[in-house]
Amino acid sequence: MSLPSRSLPDGPPPEEVVRICQELIRIDTSNYGDDSGPGEREAADYVVRELREVGLTPQVYESKPGRTTVAVRIPGADRSRGALCVHGHLDVVPANAEDWSVPPFEGVERDECIWGRGAVDMKDMDAMILACVRHLARTGTVPPRDLVIVFFADEEAGGRLGSHYLVENHPEVFEGVTEAISEVGGYSVTVPRAEGGTRRAYLLQTAEKGIAWLHLRASGRAGHGSVPTKDNAIVHLAEAIARINAYEWPREYLASVRELLDSISETTGTPYTDDDAEDLLQHLGGAQGFVRGTLQNTANVTMLQAGYKHNVIPQEAVAAVDCRYLPGHEEDLMQTLKELVGPNVAIEMEHRDIALEAPFSGDLVEAMTEALLAEDPEAQVVPYCLSGGTDNKALSLLGITGYGFAPLRLPAELDFAGMFHGIDERVPVDALHFGSRVLWRLLQTC
Repeated sequence: MSLPSRSLPDGPPPEEVVRICQELIRIDTSNYGDDSGPGEREAADYVVRELREVGLTPQVYESKPGRTTVAVRIPGADRSRGALCVHGHLDVVPANAEDWSVPPFEGVERDECIWGRGAVDMKDMDAMILACVRHLARTGTVPPRDLVIVFFADEEAGGRLGSHYLVENHPEVFEGVTEAISEVGGYSVTVPRAEGGTRRAYLLQTAEKGIAWLHLRASGRAGHGSVPTKDNAIVHLAEAIARINAYEWPREYLASVRELLDSISETTGTPYTDDDAEDLLQHLGGAQGFVRGTLQNTANVTMLQAGYKHNVIPQEAVAAVDCRYLPGHEEDLMQTLKELVGPNVAIEMEHRDIALEAPFSGDLVEAMTEALLAEDPEAQVVPYCLSGGTDNKALSLLGITGYGFAPLRLPAELDFAGMFHGIDERVPVDALHFGSRVLWRLLQTC
C-alpha cells in the first residue's frame, strides 16, 4: 500500500485542537434523555462562532428550543463525486461531580491528558473536526470532494432531536452525500507480537449493533405490606430480570469481528475458537469491552422504578433495559426476551434503531488506512463492529454508508472503552495532536 506523501501542507496548529477540546468540555451539554438538561445551544453557538471567524457560513437547525444542530458544506475540487459527511455530536451523558477526581466540566489538563465529560465521547473528535475545517478555510485548501460538516444534537438519547430530525426534516443538508465518518473508530490498541515486542492495531469501525431500549412493565395486585401475596409486581419484575441476567446469548461472529480476531490472532500468535476467545480478547486492552459486546446480542438492566411507600405493595414495577442486537438478529432478541420475562411482564419499546454493516474496502477505507499509516507506519489497520451506536444509523436512511473514524494513538495502558460514559473520562494531548494530523491528511486525500 502506498502512503500519502509527507509533503502535504501542515495541519491545524496542535494548540488549537487542544483549546477547542477544552472549551467544548467547559460547556455543559448533558443529555438526560428527557429535555431536562441544558441542551446543545451554547455549544452550537460556539461552533458557529469558530466557523464564522474563518469565513464559513454554517446553518443552524433546532428541533426544539435549545436542541441545536450545526451544518456547513465546503465545496470540493470535483463536485461530481459523492460528498463526504464528517459529523460529531455536541451532547454528552451526565456526570456526577462527586465521583470524579477533577470537575467534569472544567476541561482540566493533567498528566498529559485533557479531562472532562466528553473528552472521548466525543468533544475530542468535535475539536479535531473543527480545527481541521478552520485550517481548510484559513489556508484556502480545497478538498478533493464536497465535505458536509455536521455537529448533531441528541446523539446520547438516540438522535431523535438531532440526526433523525435532520434526516427527516432537512434531507437537503445531505444532498449528494454518499459516505460518512464519525466517532468510535480509528483508535489504537497495543498487542504483543508473536515474535516479540508489540504492535499497534487501529480499529476502523465498519459495523455497529442495533439498539432496542425497552421498558419491562410488571403488573401485580396492590395491597398492604403486612399481607402475604404471590402476585407482587416487584417480585415478578425481579424474577424476569434474574432470568435475563442469567441467560447466555449465543455467539455469532460477524465478518468484521471475525477479521479483527483473525488479524490479532495472527499478530500475537494466540489461537482462539468460537467457544473460547478469552485469551485473545485479553490482548485488546482498552478495547476489549467494546469487542466483547459484539460477540452476541446483549440486554442490560439500567434503571428501576417501583413503589411509593414502605407499607404499600405496588401494582406496577418498571425496569429500563438497554438491548443491542447484531445485524439481522433483532427478531431473535425480541423473541428470546418475551420467553424470558414471563406472563406477568410486558415489553414496551422506548426507542429502536437499526444495525449497520459496511465493507472494509473501497476508496474511503483505503484513504483512512493510508492516513493512519502515514503517521504510524509500523501499525496495522483492522475492521471491527461497535457494540454501541452512532448517528450513522440515521444517515443510513438516506443511503449514506457510515464508518467510525475518530483517530487516536493511545497509550497501551489506557482503558479506552471504560472512558465512554465512565468516571474520570480523559484523552491524551498527544492523541489529539495525532488525530488532527490524521484527519487533516484524510480530508485532503479522500
